[in-house]
Parts: sequence; structure tokens; C-alpha cells
Amino acid sequence: MSLNNQVYISYGSNMGDLKANINQALALLTADPKIQIERQSAFYQTAPVGPVEQADFINGALKISTDYTPDQLLVVLHQIEHACRRERTIHWGPRTLDLDIIFFNELVLQSATLVIPHPEAFKRLFVLVPILEICGADFYQKTAIETQIAILKQDQTQTIKRLEEVNDDRTSKPAN
Repeated sequence: MSLNNQVYISYGSNMGDLKANINQALALLTADPKIQIERQSAFYQTAPVGPVEQADFINGALKISTDYTPDQLLVVLHQIEHACRRERTIHWGPRTLDLDIIFFNELVLQSATLVIPHPEAFKRLFVLVPILEICGADFYQKTAIETQIAILKQDQTQTIKRLEEVNDDRTSKPAN
């Protein structure tokens, strides 16, 4: 089945069993017939960004194909967050699961519920590093991502550590 929209999603968890939270979300995404996971980054341990003191995160990124519209996909992601016990109590606070649409095709969108590209993406190593890992050489934001990663690493205010490769049957193999 060919799904038309190419989407990059950032994911993270810093409450409970972090890997189990992420794996549950990945299983729910995989079970949806309108979503195909194309690529998954390694897991990264990252320090939280923002004013709330909290535990480190495990973050990563997915490249998916989908026939959902951006708003439909946002609803699905929020349903998955809820199924993984996400509670929205503190802005930028601890969470069992966070799923964000970063890029959706080459769409630029600003609505009351959704902004694409994600407005914080180019400020966060935990978003950019995993996406750079899984995007192709022809990805329209690749050069901008590489440039911004270099700038953020020079700043040295964010930490990111690669934990492990992801090698399972949910994702297709990268094209050579």
C-alpha cells in the first residue's frame, strides 16, 4: 500500500518505563492501517529543555507515510499519548509520552491547533539530531538541520547522547 504524505515525528518520554512507553506508542502507530513507519532513529538520552526541573528524556524520531491530513494525524497522535497515560498538567513538564509532528511533506501551516514545521524544532537538538539520522540526502530541510545542529552544539546548553540503534521489523531498511 502506498501512503501519500511523508511526515517526520519527534517522540520523547521521561516518566515511568521510558522505553516501554515509546514501544507502546510505536506498536499503536504500526497497528494503524493509515500509517507506515518508514525509518526510526536510534534512542537518545537528552536533558530537558525549559524552566521545569525534571528527569532526562529518551527521544527519537520517525519518518512515516500516511494518508491522514495533518489535523487527522494530530488527533491520532493525541489518542496514542492518552493511551500511554499522558497527562497535560505542566507546560513543558514531565510526560510519559510526547509525539510531535515536525515536518509534513513541505507544508507550511499555522492554525489554532497546529503549526508545521513545528515552531520549536530548530531550537532543539533532541528533535534535529534524530531527524538528521533518518532523513535522506534529498530532504528539503537537510542543510538547514545540519547548520542548526552545528550552531546548537557550539552553544553547549543542550545535551544529547546516542543510546542504541533501533533494529526491528517495524521499519523498512534504509535505501542505499
